[in-house]
This record gives sequence, structure tokens and C-alpha cells, in this order.
Amino acid sequence: MKKVIVAVFYVLSLFTCVYAQTNNVWKGKKCAVVLTYDDAIDQHLDNAAPILDSLGLKATFYITAFSQSMQTRLKDWKKLPVKGHELGNHTLFHPCIGNMSGREWVSKENDMTNYSVKRMENEMRMTNLFLQSIDGKTKRTFAYTCGDMKIADSSFINGMKKDFVAARAVRNEMHKINEVDLYNVDCYMVNNNSFEEMKAWVDKAIQTNSLLVILFHGVGGGNGLDVSIENHRKILRYIKQKEKDIYVAPMLDLAEHINQLRNGNKH
Repeated sequence: MKKVIVAVFYVLSLFTCVYAQTNNVWKGKKCAVVLTYDDAIDQHLDNAAPILDSLGLKATFYITAFSQSMQTRLKDWKKLPVKGHELGNHTLFHPCIGNMSGREWVSKENDMTNYSVKRMENEMRMTNLFLQSIDGKTKRTFAYTCGDMKIADSSFINGMKKDFVAARAVRNEMHKINEVDLYNVDCYMVNNNSFEEMKAWVDKAIQTNSLLVILFHGVGGGNGLDVSIENHRKILRYIKQKEKDIYVAPMLDLAEHINQLRNGNKH
């Protein structure tokens, strides 16, 4: 009888432990959502930031430092970190591998097949310095351009891990906290998706206690990978409505939270 009681106590303790872990890994919420915007275009300033600010949601804007919008509206971009948004590194010139189907738009100058790993590292570090001059911060996250992670057969992020807390990729997946690779963080890329499709991503994250990263390019224009202003507004409002179940944070905050848990510091 005593052995039975001990066994029951052990099972209950194990269940309690698992339950507590499930409900505490995302700061007491059921899942985490990170909203990211790539390429630093005017529509992020005009169509995305205002609705984010009105709802009190903080996002990560992955900045291509030499983008047209950064050149012409630098004062407006400087306002984003003041309001709690993260400025992430999306390289200096947005290089991508050009010798692939559908990549005809990649110029010779910005073709990663013409890059060395050292050149890539230098441009990434230069972008970090540029962003530091805007927001004063030394901690940063990175987003792979076009999801390209290698130059020839060499990964360029390996030599940059001291420069970045995390790096976001583009594969349409979501993961539980113990499965997240901070230097290959998956995301769902929006490509003219409906509100219902994006809502399903959020609902799945809640149901599976996962990290959902959403990648926006165009918001009401500015990029062929677009989302309508209406659907963008709807999904942000839905996330806000579900905030009791969702830990919403910029990528840097999320990555530091995961690192704290993995290092055993839950405070």
C-alpha cells in the first residue's frame, strides 16, 4: 500500500511539473508570437507602425541599412525604437543568391555568389554599427536575406554568434520552446494570405504551446509579398484580443527569454 501511495505521489508530482513547465515557459502564457517586418520600406512606417502602436504591440523591423526608405526617412525610423520596437539587422545591401529560379531580380553587385564570408561578416557588422547609431543598443538579432544562410558551402552565421542573440530564417514552421534553434528561427511568411489563414497560425500556436514568428514584407503595397491593410489590421487585433494567451514581444526580447530559461534563470 505504501508503495502504491508513493507511486501515485510521484505521478502527480510529475504531472504538476509538466503542467507548470507548459504554462510558465512563455511567461505564463500559452504561446509566443513575434511580429517581424523585413526590408525597411515606407509602408512599414505608414501602414504597420501606427496600428502596432495603437494596440500597444511591439514588433521587430529588420532593417536593410541602404534601403531607399532609410535614406529618405531616417528621422521617422528613429522613432520606432523610442516606442519599444526592435530594429533588427537585415544586412547593408540585402544580398541574395542570384543563380536560382525566380532570383532574376538579384543584381550582380548584390549576388551572394560573388561574396566571401568575410565580406558578408563585414557588411553585417557595419549594419550593426549603423543601427547602434540610431538606437544606442549593442544587442541585436538578424534576419537572413531570402533565407540564404551559406556562401558557397560555408555558413556565415557561425562566425557572427557573438554579434547576434538570434537569427530568423523563413521556413514555414513553428516549434515548442525546447525545439527552437535561436540561429535558425522559423517563421510563417505572409504572401497575400487571408485573415483566416493567419488566424489559423495563431490558433495553432496557442493549441501547441509554440513560438509563432510572422514575417511581413509589404503592408498595403511596397512589396509583392504583401498583406492588405485590412487583413494586417485584423490579425493584429486578433492577437491583441488573445493577449491573455500570447506572449507578444520583439525577437530580441523573446530570444533573451529563451536563453534565460535555458541557463536556468527564470526571473
